[in-house]
Amino acid sequence: MQTGISYDKCLSFINCQIKPTGARARTRATAFRAVTLSRESGSGAHEIAAQLAEKLQKGTGTDQRPWTVFDKELITRVLEDHNLPARMAEFIPEDRMTELQDAVEELFGLRPPSWTIIRHTSETMMRLAELGNVILIGRGGNVVLRERHDVLHVRLVGSENVRAERLAQARNLTLAQARTALRREDRGRARYLRKYFDEDVANP
Repeated sequence: MQTGISYDKCLSFINCQIKPTGARARTRATAFRAVTLSRESGSGAHEIAAQLAEKLQKGTGTDQRPWTVFDKELITRVLEDHNLPARMAEFIPEDRMTELQDAVEELFGLRPPSWTIIRHTSETMMRLAELGNVILIGRGGNVVLRERHDVLHVRLVGSENVRAERLAQARNLTLAQARTALRREDRGRARYLRKYFDEDVANP
């Protein structure tokens, strides 16, 4: 399948930000402790994150923490950090909950208040960035960590057709189903960032 998005080009761009050629820039490069990946649905974030972690690891000393990707793993870490039961994982969605569902579940006590969950997630992301050598996918990481000068922020985008083709193949969907899914997920992620961080997901 013709994906239309070159992982090599994307990784090359990220690498040139993290590993510049000049001596002056090299000093700055050593300060990067984390990378955040904001993405449109179907833009290949997980594949890029995995390849990026592998490339970065090659330049990392054996005495340092290995580069690690956090996506679903971030939720596990949030639960561990805040002593929350495993069943709470389903209540930390980034792109599936509608405004109505969110309000109803909170109103009837089906889960803790959203702001509590978001605060816990943000605290865990900040802790991971401080530890270093992490790649954080989604969940407003680029906003949570924007004040840190040692974090590189990348947003992955692509045409709807290309992303739908990738999603259809990955999830065994028809193209029509894939387009519906990616539009729903993109709306959910935009809503998440707007509601909890008052930010426009498309604003670079």
